[in-house]
Amino acid sequence: MSDDDDELAELRAQRAARTGQLSMSTLRQKLDHARGAGPDDTTASVDRDGPEPDEMHTVSLNGSNGHAASVAEDPGDDAGIGPPIPQDLGDDLVGPAVPPEEADGMDGDAWDGRGLGEPDVQEDPYRLPVTSEVALEGQGKYVASLDVDHSGSRVLSGSRDYSVRLFDFNGMKSDLKSFRQIQPFDGHPVHAVSWSPTGDAFLAVTGAAKIKVFNRDGTERGESLQGDMYIRDQRNTKGHVSPCTYGHWHPTDRYTALTSSEDGTVRVWDTENVVQKTVVKPTLAKPGRVTVSMARYSNDGHLIVAGLNNGTLQSWDIRGKFGASAAIGQVMPPTAQMVGKQDWRYVSGGGKVLHGAHAKDCEVTSLAFSKDDNTLLSRAADDTLKVWDLRKFKTPVHVWEDLPAMHPTTQVVFSPDERLILTGVSAGRDATGGALVFFDAQSRSLVRRIGMPSSVVAVQWHAKLNQIFVGVGDKKAGSVRILYDTTWSTRGVLQAVGRKPRGKNLFDFQAPLVIHNPHALPMYREDKPHGKRKREKDRMDPVKSHAPERGSAAMLKPGTGGNIGVTGGTLLTQYILKNQGMLRNPAEEDIRASILRHADKEGDQFSTFTKAYAKTQPERIFQEEEKDEEGSDKEA
Repeated sequence: MSDDDDELAELRAQRAARTGQLSMSTLRQKLDHARGAGPDDTTASVDRDGPEPDEMHTVSLNGSNGHAASVAEDPGDDAGIGPPIPQDLGDDLVGPAVPPEEADGMDGDAWDGRGLGEPDVQEDPYRLPVTSEVALEGQGKYVASLDVDHSGSRVLSGSRDYSVRLFDFNGMKSDLKSFRQIQPFDGHPVHAVSWSPTGDAFLAVTGAAKIKVFNRDGTERGESLQGDMYIRDQRNTKGHVSPCTYGHWHPTDRYTALTSSEDGTVRVWDTENVVQKTVVKPTLAKPGRVTVSMARYSNDGHLIVAGLNNGTLQSWDIRGKFGASAAIGQVMPPTAQMVGKQDWRYVSGGGKVLHGAHAKDCEVTSLAFSKDDNTLLSRAADDTLKVWDLRKFKTPVHVWEDLPAMHPTTQVVFSPDERLILTGVSAGRDATGGALVFFDAQSRSLVRRIGMPSSVVAVQWHAKLNQIFVGVGDKKAGSVRILYDTTWSTRGVLQAVGRKPRGKNLFDFQAPLVIHNPHALPMYREDKPHGKRKREKDRMDPVKSHAPERGSAAMLKPGTGGNIGVTGGTLLTQYILKNQGMLRNPAEEDIRASILRHADKEGDQFSTFTKAYAKTQPERIFQEEEKDEEGSDKEA
């Protein structure tokens, strides 16, 4: 073996010891030593710490992120150089392994996970994908809710401008435009959007008392019923009677979703038929009706947690006979209200209730579960973020304060590896201060704060894409900001940023838009007998009795009846009279001006119109003045 080979083997051993990994040669020696076999026996496997041969059947390569990889064959002499290439090992994996520290023999280059590094670069120990940012513009107001399907190919954004926009990374160009925009209910802002676990449909919750379910392409599949607002008992209504506040699809059941409402209930829906399945009524400290501002499922779908506008948190375990126990049973409506079969169930009480979890009269804006469903995060309008242990659901484990949340759907989420907690901060009145903040879940310290142009409301970190989606905006405009890293992130928006939209070509052609008069199409023609009755009916029709516009087919003829023709076949006489101003349309003539033309003329105005009859008419005889009778007697 040459000196170069010896030096290369030494470098491999140093790197393997530094990164906590074993080279193939060292691993094979440990394997043979543990089993007492020859150097060619590679069928058995042992751990790095040397367990007994009968305990394991795979070789575990434990990296810095704690994931195991199985070794089945000898990959050659190059094995063990640098860390293993990151593989898709599930939601726990967020990017490749943490970069090792710089050591001798690497020529001063820092390792960046790909073997290509820049000198003197300190890597982020949390591997935050925040080095690059793009914006999905177009929303008229701030984005209140967003959701990414499980495959990471489509994004939903619900805005306060009453619309839901769908973005598809597979067909998106670098202009980053949505391929569809829908309005679930006109005039109602969107509070929540949620994908089904299979990604074939999504739920849209607005300020209306109804909800809608759409398929993957945005076509409406169904709409729920609205309950009777005059029925006081909410257990007897077929739907919400007040505006909805939030909605969440079941994480594993593609036919179940829940919604919360201002009527003080949480309702579980059958999304296939869009009908009500269960009515859940939170337990209140005193009788009344309190708005349920937030409700969602746990990650395994076994728990429902709701947050109220008075700062109360309550959870229900829905495993087993949820809503069908002997204490609760099925509540049937009175006979007077028995208009149809009521097959939904009513749930009240039970579970864990914590009054005063947040400040009084402050709504809970967001809830988030850890993967083991033992830890709960709650965000509220009292500018706090609290961590709860559901096994000891009495006092918070930790509280972060001074986090403004001016919007009713300000969200909080865990990172995919649950090392970090993300939440949004609202901007002040001067439109500054909006940010996305990161907290360490173990040390409870602030890790990073990323400023945004306006308030941060919706937040989601997609595990497969390793990209952070942030919904921002204000009353004037909104957008979805996507944070990513060109090294750690995969697919998603990276597929679209490199696609340039097609430019316009000089030889492009598009057929002109032709607008047809509906009454001129054959499909609208009706064969009716002609006669006086038909003419009278046509005169009553405002469309048929409307005079044709200038230049229409009805006017393509020489002018008649005082109208000037518009075709090239106009008579020469009409053309001369029109230009000389002697031919006027009576409908366009000012009658008052015509009368005032004679106001300044002197003399008898009546004779002006009777000169033609002066020679043919007899002489007019007027009554003569009578003489005084007394005067005549004196003369006699």
